[in-house]
Amino acid sequence: MGVGPLVGMSLTNTLERVPFHNADAFVAFTGLDPRAKDSGQKSGRRRLSKRGPAELRRLLLNAAMSAVKTKVWKPIYDSYRIQGWSSTATLVILARKIARAAWSIHRYQTMFDPARLTRGLT
Repeated sequence: MGVGPLVGMSLTNTLERVPFHNADAFVAFTGLDPRAKDSGQKSGRRRLSKRGPAELRRLLLNAAMSAVKTKVWKPIYDSYRIQGWSSTATLVILARKIARAAWSIHRYQTMFDPARLTRGLT
């Protein structure tokens, strides 16, 4: 999945210490959520909020870079690249997906199911 012992320990430590009500709250905590720069009728550029622990964000991005090399995550990466997303933006998307999967696994005490990742893939 791209999550090794170091990333897994960091995710487990964070998820055990801080009670998150949903996956969106966890993604926002990591700083991988978009921040709007809108004013009135102007729709500004979206950027990462970069709030929360920088080390966790770095580990999630490294996990995404590693995950791209696996047969589970490679088709997801390729589908976003075909849609026109840059490689950096695609890695952030995958890091968010890894964070959401980790929250779900921790919250519901389940095992990782790759079939759930490709369910809505075009």
